Amino acid sequence: MSKSALKARMLEYFRLVEQTGEELIITDNNRPVLKVVPIRQRRPAREVFGDLRGKARSGEDILEPTTSEWPET
Repeated sequence: MSKSALKARMLEYFRLVEQTGEELIITDNNRPVLKVVPIRQRRPAREVFGDLRGKARSGEDILEPTTSEWPET
């Protein structure tokens, strides 16, 4: 979309980006110069990784110190 087209209907396009979640590329003489993107809300870790809970396995005690690998100072 050109700068001039955006200027004429900016609020309408901003609302569209907000509603759809899609980005909008603004051009100047057919060259991309700006990108309008919606701000994504942060999701809690439980929501993002909840379906993986209890599926990870480790052969070692993950709470055991790793001094053999990382020298103490």
